[in-house]
Amino acid sequence: MSLDGFSLNPLINELNDKLAGGRIDKICQPNKQDIYLYIRQPGQTYILYLSINPQNPMANITEFQPDNPPEPPVFCMVLRKQLEGGRIASISQYGLDRMILIDIDTLGPKSLIITKTLIAELMGKYSNLILMQDGTIIEAFRRVGENSNRVRTVLPGQNYEVPPIQDKINILITDTNSFIERLKTYQEATLYQAIIASGLGFGPITAKEIIFLAGFSNDLLIKDMDEMDFSSITNIIDELKLMYQEKNFSPTLVLDKKRKIKAMAPFALHIFNEKDFTLKTYADINALLEDSKNYTNSYYNLPEKDFYRKTIHNEINRLTKKEKILTEELAKAQKAEKYKIKADNLMTYQYQFKDHQDKEITVTNIYDENYAPITIALDTKLTIIQNMQAYYKKYDKLKRSTQMLEIQIKRCQKDREYALTIETAIDACTTIADIEDIKAEMIKAGFLPPENKKKASIAPSKPFKFALPNGMFLFVGKNNYQNDKLTFKTAHSDDIWLHTKDIPGSHVIIDTKGDEVDEDTLFLAAQIAGYFSKARGSSKIPVDYVECRYLKKPSGAKPGFVIFTNNKTLYVTPDEDEIMPIINKDLNKK
Repeated sequence: MSLDGFSLNPLINELNDKLAGGRIDKICQPNKQDIYLYIRQPGQTYILYLSINPQNPMANITEFQPDNPPEPPVFCMVLRKQLEGGRIASISQYGLDRMILIDIDTLGPKSLIITKTLIAELMGKYSNLILMQDGTIIEAFRRVGENSNRVRTVLPGQNYEVPPIQDKINILITDTNSFIERLKTYQEATLYQAIIASGLGFGPITAKEIIFLAGFSNDLLIKDMDEMDFSSITNIIDELKLMYQEKNFSPTLVLDKKRKIKAMAPFALHIFNEKDFTLKTYADINALLEDSKNYTNSYYNLPEKDFYRKTIHNEINRLTKKEKILTEELAKAQKAEKYKIKADNLMTYQYQFKDHQDKEITVTNIYDENYAPITIALDTKLTIIQNMQAYYKKYDKLKRSTQMLEIQIKRCQKDREYALTIETAIDACTTIADIEDIKAEMIKAGFLPPENKKKASIAPSKPFKFALPNGMFLFVGKNNYQNDKLTFKTAHSDDIWLHTKDIPGSHVIIDTKGDEVDEDTLFLAAQIAGYFSKARGSSKIPVDYVECRYLKKPSGAKPGFVIFTNNKTLYVTPDEDEIMPIINKDLNKK
């Protein structure tokens, strides 16, 4: 969910008011879709976040400082070379389109001021960041060749062309009557369709809000409207224009019952009732966008995180299939006894039959209490004795394979359980150091091939650190290496250890400082343990808790594996309204 062009307008004005005149000190590109510009103003440094995430393209001022990758991507290096040290001249919008133009004055040869423009096209899957000078493209985040788009290419050295222009009316600079006259031209369309087709920058939410405030339904046909109806639309449009002129906004974020974003706008949204939706208001658009990241996956998309998640998911599927095949083979091997019975019967009755004559024989089963007959298939190429030996040989082979298969199944189950803990840990990663820990663990476990290339050193990863309402601190491991270090090196013997029962998840430590832990704190910590586990989103999650003195790591055990005694179990259903304010304030985050 992102803002339409009409709603983007006040945000761009906010950015221009705060950032114009600021010097670009630093540029960071932590992944394949985000850019962070550190902009210095007198007495303060702002961080401008630009994202071309197809699901949620965005631009806003953030307080979050991402990890700087040891090897910056090409586009980041180009921006550093071209823009660092430059001053932002202005931030503007192209019409009411979803395009942000950031003009930056840089110092050129002979101290001449050269203006370069960083263009953020926030258009869903077509989103892009483009750097240009005097109408010529210097570089683009996503290069677009003729194979990708025959209408418009975006390549270095080419002249920059704006996306195809829409023949719509900008109500902020045009008389309202012109907009109404345009509506009337769509006689066969619904009012909703006509507003979308006529107003530049109008998205579905803006159009529906206009219709609702005017007292109409979305499917009302234009041809069925009279002058009084159009007068109602005129009044609403004039109110919107006055709001934009006076900058009297009421930024609103709408969440459904599952805490998913349904809509956002710089004005109140009356189309959503408070009974079925949660409506949150903010001081400005920037604050709205910053908070919206808590309800999406767009806050910080770590590089390679999706790759490792996919790799470990494939490994889990492989181990699951392998276990199924081994179990089927074991079931067959466990039927080995029937071959021994046939061999023993052949030994008993061998003198009653001649070699190379019968393809099968039927005799009384010496092991059956009711003397039931048994039919034994024979290979006529072999003698009776040789057939008997063949049955014994098959019996011995299956008997040996049964033992081996049982060992392999147990090993496969342990590997799968371990892979599930890594999959859970990947979801908890928030820094590049966390990802490097995951990578090292997967290489050691054999899930990834070893790397020969040396990489630049990265600061050690840190677990989550949260402040609890009672003043204690709560530590949450992000991966198995952190879990081991947290449990056996950081925690004290009287600290409380929590973990979901028989479910992959993080080790959670309550730093008690030797004090007693009240039930409310214990229950809250158990909810957080359930949240940072494979059972996230479930109800009545079993969570074991015990003092750290009763924990032990078996010799040779895989990372993150512990055994314990004297534990108790709580059953919790994580309440996100209660735990999210705590989780969103990681004290180990920059």
